[in-house]
Amino acid sequence: MDKCIIRADLLYDGITLKKNQVVVVKDGRIADVGPSRAQADLSGIVTPAFIDAHSHIGMERQGEPVAESEADDTLCPISPLNNPLDSVYFDDTAFRDAVDFGVLYSCLVPGSGSIIGGRAQVIRNFVKTREKALVKDVGYKMALGFNPRSVTDWKGQRPSTRMGAAAILKDYLGNIRVKEEQARIKRDLALKDIDKGDRQKINLIRREYELSLTQGEWEIFRLIQGEKMAKVHVHKADDLFFLLDLIKEFPMKVSVEHGCDIDDTEVFNALADKKIPMVYGPLGSLDYKVELKNASYNNIKALMASEAFYGLMTDHPVILSHHLRLSLSYFLLQGMDPVDAMALITSRNARILGVSDRLGSILEGRAASLLVWDKDPFFLGAHPTVVMAEGKIIRDRR
Repeated sequence: MDKCIIRADLLYDGITLKKNQVVVVKDGRIADVGPSRAQADLSGIVTPAFIDAHSHIGMERQGEPVAESEADDTLCPISPLNNPLDSVYFDDTAFRDAVDFGVLYSCLVPGSGSIIGGRAQVIRNFVKTREKALVKDVGYKMALGFNPRSVTDWKGQRPSTRMGAAAILKDYLGNIRVKEEQARIKRDLALKDIDKGDRQKINLIRREYELSLTQGEWEIFRLIQGEKMAKVHVHKADDLFFLLDLIKEFPMKVSVEHGCDIDDTEVFNALADKKIPMVYGPLGSLDYKVELKNASYNNIKALMASEAFYGLMTDHPVILSHHLRLSLSYFLLQGMDPVDAMALITSRNARILGVSDRLGSILEGRAASLLVWDKDPFFLGAHPTVVMAEGKIIRDRR
């Protein structure tokens, strides 16, 4: 429909909670929000669509054997050119279930067996094929801790210790920086005697020396330059502090992914001091390895007491994507206000992923991706009666 008027008895807009509001949707976007007596097409309790900030959906697929999983490529420990969208099958029934419960977007990442496993991309869960799936290329997936050292039987130079993984990563980043510096010096020397008005020759020289880096190295150089973000798998405090040391040497935009073994507010505050966001979780899964021996839902107390900025993940299929909302119960249990809890899977995740200008909140100008509920979404039996994706109703259970 080109225009739709939704009456919200309660409006969780991703930032606040308001009563008796009207949301006007036009041409796929939110045209207006505010009090009104206009006749409504839909009514109920309204929230933004949910965003899963870390997922392997479509790569680890429902009903397929583990041998067919495409979440991790075993060829090389550093693979920045791997694009997870190239391994997604959109007929994975997990997409259908996610949409049923309002999880319309996921940040798709490769698995964490490789030190740099590939790209991180926000996708639409409600499309039929990859043609219109991509929302944003966020950056790269990086992994510290146990996982990269647990796959010594994979191909390539595989570390058996965390110090080995650290050495491989630092050597790779250092080589890129040295090669780029050498290329820059050669470029500047070559440009020295070129007439500044000869733009064609200048551009050719610049391009020639850019090509001294491989495509993969060039991608990571963009990361070092701060153009992209690394989503870094970290569970334990010691690995987190290694990451803080690493970005002193190689300044990068990063987010810390997981952090489930950490139970110290001061450790979380160390992230806040560096303005590094965290995508926390998954919550309620089996703690199946030693680096999670201290993991507990009670660790949320330390996180909530900190100044860290954080969102929430499922790490699908570790927690199924459509259970994202249920993970909020652990935060409510520790006394979080429902408005703040709602923000974890809407506006906060959108901000961390760099898509808050279009997703994650019900504000004028944002994409009209929203949910209409017959009950408060924090009631266990609540279910979206209407799911709207960028202005189009894709589920209607009225």
